[in-house]
Amino acid sequence: MSLIFDVHPTSDPMPARRREEILANPGFGQHFTDHMAVATWTAADGWHDSAVVPYGPIRLDPAAAVLHYAQEIFEGLKAYRHDDGSIWLFRPDQNAARMQRSARRLALPELPAEDFLSSITTLVGTDADWVPSGGETSLYLRPFMFASEPFLGVRPAQRVSYVLIASPAGAYFAQGVKPVNIWITESYSRAGRGGTGAAKCGGNYASSLLAQSEAAEQGCEQVLFPDSAEGKWVEELGGMNVYLVTNAGELVTPELTGSILEGVTRDSILKLATDEGLTPVERKVSVEELLRGIADGAIREVFACGTAAVVTPIGAFKDIDGEYPVGDGAVGEVTQKVRRELLDIQYGRAEDRYGWMTKIA
Repeated sequence: MSLIFDVHPTSDPMPARRREEILANPGFGQHFTDHMAVATWTAADGWHDSAVVPYGPIRLDPAAAVLHYAQEIFEGLKAYRHDDGSIWLFRPDQNAARMQRSARRLALPELPAEDFLSSITTLVGTDADWVPSGGETSLYLRPFMFASEPFLGVRPAQRVSYVLIASPAGAYFAQGVKPVNIWITESYSRAGRGGTGAAKCGGNYASSLLAQSEAAEQGCEQVLFPDSAEGKWVEELGGMNVYLVTNAGELVTPELTGSILEGVTRDSILKLATDEGLTPVERKVSVEELLRGIADGAIREVFACGTAAVVTPIGAFKDIDGEYPVGDGAVGEVTQKVRRELLDIQYGRAEDRYGWMTKIA
């Protein structure tokens, strides 16, 4: 039986004037809408107690399993306001499916796709005034699930909480799209074989933070993680997948090996590649091949992708031996085209030829 997210309106909504001030310059992940969607799962009763309620603190027992054993997962997607005022989601079925895969890996209950989408449509419909318009603004949606059962013991929790919150987001590149520099770490790995690299769980991001700090010390904005087994194969950045544009007309990305997150944006770009006259290729890419190709011009552009930034151009890589500029260090032509094409579909400026968009309001 599908969940019904009954709406319990807040008695203290954000004043319209203050909300408009926030929407004029929302930043990212700093402000949150008036409501949130919630649901509970127990081993005895399955999913129940679903509702949209006023946004506010979550009450947790100090012994809640998530605080001790990190049994949690999350997703990230956006709601886009089109020029006619309607509100759309981009490939939410893929986020629902990935959340189910993450749940299986973390021994959490799977939330049915129809309930995942229902929580989003109800929350966004309730807080529709929070969806910004103009430019590359959007309403960022963060569904997450965690073990809320109070117990100390290493086993799957028998009580789990699902929560969906929403946050207005401004343009990721507020001052225009600019290439970033990437540090190639030799000290840290993001995930190992048989680990949780393919799941979207907080532990993966927590383990990337020290390497991210290392990158900052080297004057870089992000870090590239090689594989943990050999330390020679390109995997991904702290929170983004990687693409190489070659002189042979290929768009190459590291193949999914179980330790790389299967990004929704990653998959979308693979499908768009042929529209740009490129041959999409998924295969293993060594760090040596990457740096050699940059040096001899065989690799002419490199970019990263993810929900937040969509497409991020990479201007240079850096390691303990030196710095490796990509091309002339500027935003590449293919990178620009792929980014523009994806955004045009998301914002309704181009034909949705793949049926990726879902209208919700």
